[in-house]
Amino acid sequence: MPAKTEKPGKEQPRRRQARGERRIAQLLEAAASVFCTTGYAAASTNAIAREAGVSPGTLYQFFPNKEAIAIELGERLMHEMRQTYGEALAPVDPATPLEEAIEAAVDRFIDFNCRHPVFFTLMHGSDIPGRMAEEHDALHATLIGRVETLLGPFLPDAPAADVRRTAEVCVGIYKAGLELVLTHEGAEREAYVRELKNVLIRYLDPLVVDQYPLGV
Repeated sequence: MPAKTEKPGKEQPRRRQARGERRIAQLLEAAASVFCTTGYAAASTNAIAREAGVSPGTLYQFFPNKEAIAIELGERLMHEMRQTYGEALAPVDPATPLEEAIEAAVDRFIDFNCRHPVFFTLMHGSDIPGRMAEEHDALHATLIGRVETLLGPFLPDAPAADVRRTAEVCVGIYKAGLELVLTHEGAEREAYVRELKNVLIRYLDPLVVDQYPLGV
């Protein structure tokens, strides 16, 4: 029995959809560049269109305004960040040395943020759209919960409130260090990453040293 062939008419919508997705990706990439360069507040749809090499009219076919672009970009990045959370903060074997667990988690987060510096720009600006602020709050709560889970095997006898507090301090330290990491490049960036890891290790080591000394 001969294989069925699609009618020519069905191919057109698919091609248009594929072209549309490519154009959206192009506009989001341009927006990420503009937001990183000027900040969200100073960015404009004209600047984004110019960076993308299209007319403002083309941009408006896909996004009604700058806020819609930022929201779409932020949602895509937050989806990827949630995947990073799952990989970086998966439960670890209780025998895993603290230093090894911290190194692995920090490396994954730093890699994501260095590949997508606009994520920091959008998530930590004072003027981000309300919808993005809500998404960020939810993402932050998820991150705290994941860090609590990661710390669990290292602090088996600690009260839940203490583990929660420790997780919040770790996230605060990471965010402060991340800003320094992103403002440097090359060897200097690597040096700041090393310093960030050292701060986290030195903060956590006294809390777990009786059970899991470094190097075990």
